[in-house]
Formats: sequence, structure tokens, C-alpha cells
Amino acid sequence: MANRLLIVEDEETLCESLGRVFLREGYEVDTAMSAESAIKLLEAASYDLIITDIILPGINGIELLKKCREQNPEQIVIIITAFASLETAVEALRAGAYDYVIKPIIHEEIKRVIRNALRERTLRIENLLLKKQIEERYDFEKIIGQSSEIKALLDDVKKIAGSRSNVIIFGETGTGKELFARAIHYNSLRRDKPFIPINCSAIPENLLESELFGYVKGAFTGAVTAKRGLFEEADGGTVFLDEIGDLSLPLQAKLLRVIDDREIRHLGGIQARKVDIRFITATNKNINDMVKSGAFREDLYYRVNVVTLKLPPLRERKDDIVILARHFLLKYSSDIGKNVQFIDDKALDLLTNYNWPGNVRELQNIIERAVLIAESNTIFPEQLPEGLMASATFLSESLDKALSIEDYTKEFILKYQGKVNEQKMADMLGITRKSLWEKRKKWGLTRK
Repeated sequence: MANRLLIVEDEETLCESLGRVFLREGYEVDTAMSAESAIKLLEAASYDLIITDIILPGINGIELLKKCREQNPEQIVIIITAFASLETAVEALRAGAYDYVIKPIIHEEIKRVIRNALRERTLRIENLLLKKQIEERYDFEKIIGQSSEIKALLDDVKKIAGSRSNVIIFGETGTGKELFARAIHYNSLRRDKPFIPINCSAIPENLLESELFGYVKGAFTGAVTAKRGLFEEADGGTVFLDEIGDLSLPLQAKLLRVIDDREIRHLGGIQARKVDIRFITATNKNINDMVKSGAFREDLYYRVNVVTLKLPPLRERKDDIVILARHFLLKYSSDIGKNVQFIDDKALDLLTNYNWPGNVRELQNIIERAVLIAESNTIFPEQLPEGLMASATFLSESLDKALSIEDYTKEFILKYQGKVNEQKMADMLGITRKSLWEKRKKWGLTRK
């Protein structure tokens, strides 16, 4: 669809000439000889761009510009003036004009200005749509779950979202810590500012400091230009520090200074820069134990732990497993373009009885895989990983025997060692590979 332009010019010859130029460029064009006539046209239609002379009979172009911007703050207006004075240009720009063009008009120049203006308008619209989509995606109602644990957690999150307080989120891997961090940000007064997620364990320690703080040219070998850090980019917004327990003690000290002084200093620089950042941090580690052992600074823990949120593991919110599974089923059926709409009752039982060491993320991945390989509109047990079936079968047998947790774990290892790899076995038991190794050593079990 062609862009619509409105030309407001009291010189009839110029008005007609510009109209012909823009029609040849493929635009739809309306013209008006006065601001009053233009206002009537604007009452009946909308325009992608308005070009108006400053000197008009009656209401002048600056006043017309102001009226247009009052009705539509996003309206793009270009001013034409016969007076190449700085005062006129500044007045027009202060009133909200996108740009100005000086008479006599050069057609190639005004065409270039209009192309740039319309390109910027398209980017503005795309950004507004993207922002709306992001806000809708992280609306509290979009967080899936009906269990009492999730409802209570959402009540807490809604209460603290609008505050300036720092938040720490505890939860196992895959429980949705970043999802909740984004929900807090996009429901706060900082929603129009950046949300910058940083995984402290994913960036090598020798690079993390320069990524966070930025650096000046020549700060270290390879710093051939200056670079803004992520903290500076996040000014006015929110920084999400995931796996904060993996920060080294020297970086913990520097983070503490940022929180206390609200300023950062580039590596190699001497000038401090003020920043306004809300910190949301997350970890799957026991920070209290780390504080006691000296691995995490106590004073930093108090600064980031103003508000505490604890995300329950999926195995503790069984009521949500079926709801989440069906949500992911519809999502991936749509994304992949397959008509998979149902989950067989036996498959649902397997999903419900599984321990979910990888939490919601693991469930999401399993449903995506099941949709990919499904041969009908229903997911059956055979489309689920073997580990789910093995875990469910063994659990049923163990309950019949009334095994203790220790005996259950020992029998599980003996039954499945050599049939699944070490990582898979640890996942099925809901423990780490280190814990699995320690249990083998304790019971004198050798790997097959």
C-alpha cells in the first residue's frame, strides 16, 4: 500500500509541482492551500507524512505542526521555509518537526528527506509493535500454572514489580528464573528502558569485567577502540544477573560498588559515570552456605537480596504439568505446522509421574520432540523418551516394595547402569553427576 502524503502550500504552482513529483514516486497525495483546509482533511483521513510551508494564510505552519502533534504525537511533519534562518529551523524542530527544507526546493533533496522520514516512521511502528508484543508476552497472565505455589508466587511478584528494590530469585535450572525476571521488568516503570540478561557462568571471567563495565581505548591489549559496557547500556532499566553465585570475589566487590554508588568506571578510565539500574539476580546455589564459607560476600548478598523469590521445581507443582504440557503442545504444533492436538492418557501419566530434574525447560523440550516425531494428532508413550518410561516403571515397582529413598536410588543405579549414560541416569534420579559418583563410591558400585 502506497504511503499517503498531505502537502500544505499556498503557492498553487509549487503545490501542484510537488504533487506531481510525489505521484510519480508512487505516493498517494492530497493538497491543501491553507492550514484550515488541511485540518478538515485530517479530520477525515490519516496521513503517513505532512509537508507544510511555514508562511500560510491564517494559521501558520508551526501552529499546524503543533495541532497535528497534539492529535498524533507520532505524526511526521516536514517544514518548508523560504527563510534560511537558524531561528526558524530551531523553532520548527522544537515544535516536533522531523526536518525542514529551504526554498527554492530541490526535488531530489526533498525526495531524500521524505524517504528517510518514512523509513524512520516504519521503524517506529515496528518498534512499537515489538514492544507491545514483548509486554503481552511477559504479562503476568501469560505465566502458565494453576498450582497454589505458582499463584502465591505471582501474587508476590505483582506486589514488587513496580518498586525499585533489587530482587534475587532462587530456583533449580529450568524453573523459569529469567521468565519471572522479564515479567518483573516489563510490568515495572522501567518497561521502556533496556532489560539486559547476563549469564555470569557463560562468559569467561577474564572477559566478564570488560563486558559489564566497558573500557577505554588502550585499556588492555586488543582494546583498539573504546566500548560501552552492559551496565552503561542498561541505564534506566534492569540488569538480570543469572548464576550470580559464579561471580568471582573481585567482581563481587566491583558489583557492590555499582549498587552502592550507582556509578560505573570503564576499565582503564578515570571518569565515573552515573547509572540507574535495578538488579534482578538469580542462582541455583545455596548462597547462605557460600556466605558462610567465604565464597560470596555477605554485604553484596544483603544488597541483592532485598526481595526474595523462590521458584518451586516442577516436581513440587504436579498440578501444572498437564497444563504446561498442553500449552507446549499447542505452541509447537503451530510453530512446526503439524496437527497434533492431544496427549494420550498413558503418556500424561508418564509425564505426571516423572521427577523432572530439568524442570519446565525439560518438559518443553520433550513436548517439542514429541510433536516433531508424532505420526497422528495424538502423542503416545512411544513418542516420549525412554527415560520417562523407565523411571515411571521403576517408581511403581519401588512403591510396591516400600523402598526407602536410599534403597530406591541404589536399586535404580544397579538396574539401569550400562543402559543409559551417566548424565541421563543422574537426570532421571534428579541429582548431579558428582552426587551419582559419590553414591557409587559409598556403596562400592563400579560402572559397567
